[in-house]
Amino acid sequence: MTKVDIFSGFLGAGKTTLIKKLIADGYNGAKLVLIENEFGQIGIDGGFLKESGINITEMNSGCICCSLVGDFGTALKDVIEQFAPDRILIEPSGVGKLSDVVAAVKRVDGTEICGTVTVIDASKCRIYLKNFKEFYENQIKYAGTIILSRTGNIAQDKLDQAISLIREINDHSQIITTPWDELSGVQILKAIEEPLTAADMAAALLEAEQHEHEHHHHHDHDEDCDCEECRHHHHDHDDDDDDEDEHEHEHHHHHDDDDDDEHEHHHHHDDDEHEHHHHHHHDHHADEVFDSIGFETSRRFTKAEIENALRALDDSGKYGMILRSKGIVAGEDGTWIHFDFVPEESEVRTGASDVTGKIVVIGSGVKKDAVKELFGI
Repeated sequence: MTKVDIFSGFLGAGKTTLIKKLIADGYNGAKLVLIENEFGQIGIDGGFLKESGINITEMNSGCICCSLVGDFGTALKDVIEQFAPDRILIEPSGVGKLSDVVAAVKRVDGTEICGTVTVIDASKCRIYLKNFKEFYENQIKYAGTIILSRTGNIAQDKLDQAISLIREINDHSQIITTPWDELSGVQILKAIEEPLTAADMAAALLEAEQHEHEHHHHHDHDEDCDCEECRHHHHDHDDDDDDEDEHEHEHHHHHDDDDDDEHEHHHHHDDDEHEHHHHHHHDHHADEVFDSIGFETSRRFTKAEIENALRALDDSGKYGMILRSKGIVAGEDGTWIHFDFVPEESEVRTGASDVTGKIVVIGSGVKKDAVKELFGI
């Protein structure tokens, strides 16, 4: 059986960064193959990850959740036959549904899913859950381990809010909240392969409480002893908490924070997707909600030009609601510029050369002509 780990996560959450960390310090000598798929026509992540020295199979004909029946299953079988890897890492599109990917892997004989991971940008959890609820909830719900990114740079109350929102959707999977630079890849991989669930922790706590209770009541009990009753009371209290959580979940969908005002025009998605959630009919495809533009370019850029272009992408009125951009382009000084963008945050760095420049922009309502003009294409 070939072990498979699936690394899900919304656009720009940090999946590629996590995978590179685990390859460098986690899998430690295992023969790995990465299957990477991005929404859009041009693959960028493959260029980043080839520096790590592992094989890349890219499928960019469409979102992975729209091409699972044929293309994905075939690719997975081919990888097993050609490379006989110890483990396959799957990085599906940021707008793919984790449940679809899991189902597709299970249909391929000779595979064993070891880890289902969802990476979540803690600073953007609430706004993405509100505007893209159907896809975001699916990735959270079906994750065995949830790994928060960018936790070292946000306020404690915002981190607590993100965890609370996640727990409303998934109350059983382990959540990793420690900043990644404080953890080894080995630690993270162990949490993925052997997740300590909320139920495990609750069971351990209950066992400890019962042990303490029995220790304090180590005497002859009469028929009025309430030890068992105490345990029933504890169980009933948990049920009450669940009811309150459900009520809070309902309340959340009708609550707006001031910092989300700029995204109000997307709220029409919420009602439809909320209804789908309750009837378990999550039948939207990514290409119905998201779109993208990807292009190759031989143009040479300065670092300042790229930085200015990425700042401009935050103007949703001019370019649409841009959720993710990344690229590898030639620099005027002979270096190659690699960049990543998520709303209000970007990174521009130098990296390995590629056969030609590549830029991808993904979002909702992308104004493609304006984006091409922005990059001088």
